[in-house]
Amino acid sequence: MNKVLLVEDEPIIQKGLQYKMNWLQLNCVVVGCADNGNIGKEMIDKLKPDIVITDIRMPFKDGIEMLKETVGNHKFEAIILTGYDEFNYAKQAIRLGVHDYLLKPVDMEELGEVIKNLIFKIEEKKTKDNYKVNSLLYKELLNINLNVAETSSYVIETIDFIKKNYATKINFKDLCDNLGVSNVFLSAKFKSETNYSLNDFLNRYRLLKAVELLQNDKVLVYEVAEEVGFSEYKYFSQVFKKYIGMPPKQFLHQEF
Repeated sequence: MNKVLLVEDEPIIQKGLQYKMNWLQLNCVVVGCADNGNIGKEMIDKLKPDIVITDIRMPFKDGIEMLKETVGNHKFEAIILTGYDEFNYAKQAIRLGVHDYLLKPVDMEELGEVIKNLIFKIEEKKTKDNYKVNSLLYKELLNINLNVAETSSYVIETIDFIKKNYATKINFKDLCDNLGVSNVFLSAKFKSETNYSLNDFLNRYRLLKAVELLQNDKVLVYEVAEEVGFSEYKYFSQVFKKYIGMPPKQFLHQEF
């Protein structure tokens, strides 16, 4: 659900924006309303909205100044409302990266279309950001450059075994029996070729899968722990914090 903040000093327009638009249908919720730029800035800092719809001319601080003071500190998209005589202000807003501007009186149907396009842009950006996060974590968690020509079949089969069975309780003894080697031999071989112990690699791979699941802010952390093979949530949380640098619940609500 995308969070929307309305900043408009005219009560009739503010109420119209709040109640005449079917926000739920747009996968949005209005988290707050402000009637001047000072309060608007405070609410942006506090509520961290995804979308800010703001008037330009308002008491105490206009919409342009409010945006100037907040766009560098928070990730949100802005739509401004303007009158015909405020076009120069609108041009300033565009330079600030404002998504669109609409002339008053506001056409709700037009606003709805603008928001639909904006939500598509937001979701696309979130997908790209998540990909960047996953890519960086993958490099940090599993920085392996295996030379296939020099990698033993034991290591290749072990990695494949972990990828297929990470969600279950893994017993490396079963793998050793299948490969016809001892646990000591396999552990030493794996360590020499990857620089990771078997358990270290397993934990890192499980955490990569956990990070993928935690991109969805509707998931329950203890369910994620179970899905990636950790039977105890407390242990999962400890391992996650050790490798990622923060508890899983904090990562779930982290802004990237």
